[in-house]
Amino acid sequence: MKVVFDTNVYISAFISPGSKAEDVYLLAVDGQIELYTSVAILTETAKKLRRKFLWDDVRITAALKQISKVATVLKPVDRLNILSDAPDNRILECAKEAGADIIVTGDKHLLDLKQYEGIGITRIAGFLYTFRR
Repeated sequence: MKVVFDTNVYISAFISPGSKAEDVYLLAVDGQIELYTSVAILTETAKKLRRKFLWDDVRITAALKQISKVATVLKPVDRLNILSDAPDNRILECAKEAGADIIVTGDKHLLDLKQYEGIGITRIAGFLYTFRR
């Protein structure tokens, strides 16, 4: 199953050990799902870790390297402008480029779409429930 995580999933996985976000991230670490990300998603993750959580560059670099070892990092060709929040569009671009089956997010604007070009959009809990069935 090809999956794209929103920035908030990565952040929750790193900030909250033992959380559902970490559980879903560990599915990728264990090779149970094919995880895809993009340079834009990694950049946004770094910005949020720096601004909101005051992580230093060493810690941020280590986190991004860990993600890059687990996920295939893409540079999407198509630029989308579907949602008003630019970072949300970067998630859709990555999912489209990857041919993803699903996007996992906590973002209301993405969740309101429910799907994009056949790519499902779900919360972490919903993904875990479906995956474990």
